[in-house]
Amino acid sequence: MSTEKCIYVLLTDTGTLLTRIIKLVTRAPLNHASISFDENLSEVYSFGRKNPGNPFIGGFVKEDMGGKLFFSASCALYCYRASDQTYDQMQDYIQQIEKEKQIYKYNILGLFGLLLNIKYERKHAYFCSQFVAAVFEENGFIIAGKPAAMVRPGDFTGVPEFSLIYEGPLNQYVQPPITPISSIPFVRTA
Repeated sequence: MSTEKCIYVLLTDTGTLLTRIIKLVTRAPLNHASISFDENLSEVYSFGRKNPGNPFIGGFVKEDMGGKLFFSASCALYCYRASDQTYDQMQDYIQQIEKEKQIYKYNILGLFGLLLNIKYERKHAYFCSQFVAAVFEENGFIIAGKPAAMVRPGDFTGVPEFSLIYEGPLNQYVQPPITPISSIPFVRTA
């Protein structure tokens, strides 16, 4: 018996300088794409800043949805229903990239190529939406009829197989973990 599982595509606007510049060119409200395999977004993958404080060093990242970079982000979360086999294959593909993450770079030239409508691919290099589209492409699903290097975050919104499940402030969807009372140190006051 085959069941379906949700693969989540998260589109965000973090309000960073790079995002604002991209927004000027694309005129799209959300300009960063990530992928996750759980509804709570506890593990979210993309290509972006390796250090939230430094926009110039990028590559494969596991993003912290509760961190400073995403705290004030607006977002749209989509669900793509996949078979168990496709779900597992997509996870395996990302896990392989994660194991070799030191050889992967951020495709800044590809990003600027995309903004100029020029396809520019580099081995072991992706920008955010290119990475998410490549995960789907590797498993037989082409986003918006385009090669991964030409996919913009906004392209995910027009794909009928993607269902919008949430739109709004990310910090209202992702709740910070609650510290159990038993792990809070007891402090006696005088």
